[in-house]
Amino acid sequence: MLVNFYRHARGQNSLRETLGPALKGVLLDRTLCIRTDPVEVYKTWINQTETQTGHKSSLPYEVSPADALSHPEVQRRIDVAIVNLKNLTDRVLQAIISNLHQLPYGLRYTAKVLRDALREKFPEASEDELYKIVGNLVYYRYMNPAIVAPDGFDVVDRSAGSALQPEQRHILGSVARTLQHAAANKHFHGDGYHVRALNQYISQTHRRFRNFLLSVCDVPEPEERFNMDEYSELLILNKPVVYISISELINTHQLLLDHQEVLCPDPSDPLRLLLKDLGSVPTLQDLIGESPLADPGSESGLSQSSKMEVSLTLTNKFDIFNESNDKPDARGLLLSTKQLIIDVIRTQSGDSLGDILRGSVSHDQEACHDWLVQRRAQQDARTPEKMKRNQSLVANGNLSLEEKKRRILRCLRRLEGLGVLRPPKAEDQILRMIAKDIRQQRLHRQRRGAELQKLRQTLGSLQAKSSFHSEQVDYYRDYITSCLDNLTTNSKSTNKKTAESKGKKKILVLSYSAARLQEKGVLLEIEELPSTQFKNVVFDIMAASQKGSFSIKARFLGVQMEDVLLKYQDLLQLQYEGVAVMKMFDKAKVNVNLLIFLLNKKFFKK
Repeated sequence: MLVNFYRHARGQNSLRETLGPALKGVLLDRTLCIRTDPVEVYKTWINQTETQTGHKSSLPYEVSPADALSHPEVQRRIDVAIVNLKNLTDRVLQAIISNLHQLPYGLRYTAKVLRDALREKFPEASEDELYKIVGNLVYYRYMNPAIVAPDGFDVVDRSAGSALQPEQRHILGSVARTLQHAAANKHFHGDGYHVRALNQYISQTHRRFRNFLLSVCDVPEPEERFNMDEYSELLILNKPVVYISISELINTHQLLLDHQEVLCPDPSDPLRLLLKDLGSVPTLQDLIGESPLADPGSESGLSQSSKMEVSLTLTNKFDIFNESNDKPDARGLLLSTKQLIIDVIRTQSGDSLGDILRGSVSHDQEACHDWLVQRRAQQDARTPEKMKRNQSLVANGNLSLEEKKRRILRCLRRLEGLGVLRPPKAEDQILRMIAKDIRQQRLHRQRRGAELQKLRQTLGSLQAKSSFHSEQVDYYRDYITSCLDNLTTNSKSTNKKTAESKGKKKILVLSYSAARLQEKGVLLEIEELPSTQFKNVVFDIMAASQKGSFSIKARFLGVQMEDVLLKYQDLLQLQYEGVAVMKMFDKAKVNVNLLIFLLNKKFFKK
């Protein structure tokens, strides 16, 4: 829950600024290859050779890793891939290390608390074991998904038509997996020289990761970071609201009860008093107000209800300003008294607040006060309705200077009676409160400005993302339509005949005997049919009515045998997956690469 919060909300800009430039550089070069599996590299080499030459390779397709490594071309490709993988991983790791300050404070502080808690609970654990767990939180849980799928976390900008290709996703996945192994100092399994080279790199990179995690945990306490004290809550204009699901609420209550001896060992601790008032953990039915007999045995219904989200407005139960029906609004009274005092001392001076309140008012002071009241009224008239001051404050502000002084004296006596102020120094106490409010106003404005800036950035990101997805949908719709139209293009008249039917257009048909296809390497064998009979088998290939598809008919001694619909897209998918041989008609085995080469040459003029 914590990681998702910082990855999608406050930490989204952090991921974008930290990983965005590095990942963008990784994605720019689409020719990079970082595949290090010998068998996979060997098969790719064979596929490329057959597709480019149009001839079947003389090398076996199924080989062991050792046999694959015996070919110099495979070794060369693996060496290049290892160098590319190291360079890309170093680039991303350097971006992570150099942008330590971009990590959300809450995530770093959680990592610090996690490390300290584990160190206290498991004193015999080594530092390496502790930082492996910290690395799992900071890198694997927080950063790794954004590296694997940067487009899904808005880490990189992608224009319409520039979606990540499978090879690009493979590169990102390989970089992320290498960093994950480096963070945990986990070596790859295997005995080949390429595995030893990667494991040596993992050990070297782990030391850099360890130093990075040490710096991650080096953060100040929240009180120092946010300059908080016991009066900070007085600056909050609106009470905080927490959005939480029913199941999370129940689980949180249970956790607090289970660990209250650690969280609040003092019997007079406010948290322990709250837990005592709440009692035992309520059931789901108690919270949602439904009888368990309403739908007995309905687990799906209960599961759905547990995901229901509620909003909780946070209120300090121990606040002396809590409102009640039989007590006056002490908070509002204190606020209005402060405002009246500020109005008075702006126009009348004295040695103490008592001297000012009990002194006489001159004509000039009253005139100055009236001018201030009029200017404030003009400002209020230009203020939006939702940002205007409380009406009671406005009404008090229109009083004369002498009336305000009398009201201040009455309010001070009432605040003393409510226990907010203590006589005989009530006047000095409220002046100190006003002084603290003034000192804290600057911090409040800074926080409000920062929150407003984040909201504007979030709104801009949402608008840009919405526009991007709309453009992408339109682009792909046009692109797919264009591709399907191009697949219907007729080829040159090589080894072809036309089949005509009344009232229909001419359709291009390619006819090959099985023997001819075997010579080309396209056909490998036909089960239960000797190769001497291949000359009696004819295959007719023609474009089907469905765009991007081909109809292949088999005839034996002129008699129609079977008909199969072959999709060109399926062939490309098989080639991408490294499948070299496929079956047709459940009996004929064909070479996928050479069949694609034949279709490209005859139908698409490639």
